[in-house]
Amino acid sequence: MAVSRLGLNSPMPRGRASKAAQQHQGPQAEVSIPEKLHFRIGEVSELAQTKSYVLRFWETEFPMLKPVKSRTGQRLYRREDVQTVLEIKRLLYEKGFTIEGARKQLSKNSKGGEEQKELFQAADPAPLGLIRRELQSILTILSRKC
Repeated sequence: MAVSRLGLNSPMPRGRASKAAQQHQGPQAEVSIPEKLHFRIGEVSELAQTKSYVLRFWETEFPMLKPVKSRTGQRLYRREDVQTVLEIKRLLYEKGFTIEGARKQLSKNSKGGEEQKELFQAADPAPLGLIRRELQSILTILSRKC
C-alpha cells in the first residue's frame, strides 16, 4: 500500500501532543545543569529537551535570553541563559502561559534585580571609584606594553 510506504500509518507522533497527553505526562523532572561556563545550542537543546530552532525563536521573543556568539557565530549560552530557557519551557509547557504571558512573568520575576541594584547604588561609592582608578591604571600599563 502506498499509504504505509509514506509513513502515514506509522505510530510516530506528529506535532504537539494533545492537552490530555500533556496533562498525563506531568511536570518535567528537575534538570541538573553541568558545571560549565558556556553551553552550545545543541547542549541546551538536549538539556531542555527542545529543538534548537525553538531556542532560536525564544531568543526573538524573550529579550532576557541573549546568548553570546563566538567568533565563528556559534551561540554560547551562559548558565543563567540555560536556567532562563528551562523557566521559559516550564511556563509555556507546564503552566500553560502564552508567550506574552511568560514574557511578563519573567520580567516580573527579574524586578528583584532592580531592588538589589538600588541597594548597591545606595552604598558608599568611594570604594568603587578606587577600584575604577586601579583598573584604569592597569589598562594603561597593559596598553603601553602591547
